Amino acid sequence: MVWILWLYIINSLLILIIAIREARRPAKALNWVAICLVLPVIGFGLYLSTSNPVRIRRERLTSPNNESDTLPDSFSRSASIIAHTLRNLTVNGLRTGRVQVLTNGMETYEKLIEALQNAQNTINLEYFIYRDDQIGRRITDLLIERSTAGVQVRFIRDGWGSRKFPQQQINRMMGAGIECRIFFPMRFPWVLSNWNYRDHCKIVVIDGKESFTGGINVGDEYTGLKPNVGFWRDTHVRIVGEVADDLQAIFDAHWKIVSPERMKMRTHPNRKTEDTQETIQRSKHISQNIAPYSKSARLGLPTEFGTELGTMNRNDIDNDPSTKALQQAYVQTLEGNPGIPTQIIRQAYFICLTQATQSIDITTPYFVPDADIIMAIKTAVARGVRVRLLVPHQVVPKIVGPASRTYYGELLEAGVEIYQYSKGMLHAKVMIIDEEIAEVGAANYDMRSFRLDYEVCEVLYSAHVAQELTKQFERDLTNSIPLRMDDLLHRPLSQRMMDQVARLLSPLL
Repeated sequence: MVWILWLYIINSLLILIIAIREARRPAKALNWVAICLVLPVIGFGLYLSTSNPVRIRRERLTSPNNESDTLPDSFSRSASIIAHTLRNLTVNGLRTGRVQVLTNGMETYEKLIEALQNAQNTINLEYFIYRDDQIGRRITDLLIERSTAGVQVRFIRDGWGSRKFPQQQINRMMGAGIECRIFFPMRFPWVLSNWNYRDHCKIVVIDGKESFTGGINVGDEYTGLKPNVGFWRDTHVRIVGEVADDLQAIFDAHWKIVSPERMKMRTHPNRKTEDTQETIQRSKHISQNIAPYSKSARLGLPTEFGTELGTMNRNDIDNDPSTKALQQAYVQTLEGNPGIPTQIIRQAYFICLTQATQSIDITTPYFVPDADIIMAIKTAVARGVRVRLLVPHQVVPKIVGPASRTYYGELLEAGVEIYQYSKGMLHAKVMIIDEEIAEVGAANYDMRSFRLDYEVCEVLYSAHVAQELTKQFERDLTNSIPLRMDDLLHRPLSQRMMDQVARLLSPLL
């Protein structure tokens, strides 16, 4: 029985270490203490692997001396205050650009492929998830075609989110002259130190003047047509103008810390050239034979995708004709970086929530915030601000759903309207403030997006853009179920207990 005493002593010392290290974040410290009590010693190992500072550090892209231009007087006071307060958190101050709101995967891929086809000088892509499926192969083939045509192509994928991307495709891309790098690959030494820090960004910059970012990765599931996934609602933005410089700066900063891909040839060396030539010929054939009326053809997708599209109701696409237009907007670009002390994305959310004067509409797939964000939301309601929170009814991974439910009770009691999206998968990450300011990006309302992931988001100042996003929010509400306090109170005891257990794991989510 002596070993039990030693285990108790060792675990107590480890808990003390956590308490000292996290003294400035008591809530986080208490969560980890609880985990260590349930999982002696193992809990401390989890803490080190998930909370250890990133070994590869770099300076933040923002500057404390960043004096951006102010918004015109036509904007509201809340917009002016938010823009002024965020100026030192942005990559390069306040920019101007033309913004197109994209509210589904098919439309996003159509615009992306069109832009890639028209690229003349440079293409830079960075994705958390990049799959080798129908959509992924179409884009990969197009990248190879543009590279062989003389366009400089650089490609970053995350080592975890895109871990299943096959080596064969990497070989083909590199054989065509594409520079490929991987973010913290799941191999030694990265797996021992930085495995929990992921590149959650979705960035495409073309010719330094056209850019794409938001919640949509590269994969068939984002089209809403993948049978085992079902309908998918997401939001992306296409931005034309000087904002591309800011996204390019983020890409370049990430390019410096990622690892070059390893080219492994398992076939005859001449096969590399044959694969490249075959890809070029296939891409040219697709480009020359697309039907002007077929969206699947314009994307270069197989016939079965076109068949599925033809049988879908237009209402199932959630495609608003108004989103076809580019709207003039002022834009601030922010990057979340776990290698620096300032939690930029969390701070930006907090500023927007505390400065709203009329309305706040939040759409997020993962809602596991910290106490400050919860207090900011509740305080906004106390000021008379209408706050609506839209979350999915079914959350993947499933543990996030129970953890999120532990926050809903106090928000409902404070007066927040909560809706659960039931039509399918909700993956959009959008916040609309006072019908004039909008935030669109890749970051969620959780500890991972705030502290552990490399993230990017755009703060858009435009009544027209905010109006388009609000219309989409209202459409989403028609496919949602309002959450009532009775729904929470009448849950089985077993479910409430599981929710609390999931809440304890919130530092890991």
